[in-house]
Amino acid sequence: MRWLDDHDIAYEKIDVIADEAAFDEMVRLSGQELAPVIEVEEKVLADFGPEELAKFWDKLKTTD
Repeated sequence: MRWLDDHDIAYEKIDVIADEAAFDEMVRLSGQELAPVIEVEEKVLADFGPEELAKFWDKLKTTD
C-alpha cells in the first residue's frame, strides 16, 4: 500500500488468500470478494486504487 506508506500511515497487512478466516471477515466487512479492503473507524473502502484511497482519507479527516 504505497499511498499509506508515502503518507506515514500505519496499517496491518493481512493476506486474505492465505487466511480463510481473514477472507471471510473481508467479505463480511465489505460485502464483496475483491481486495484490497480497508477499515478505518468502522468505515470501509473496498476494491480501490490510490485516488479512491486519498478521497476516502480526506473524507475521514473532515468527519473527525
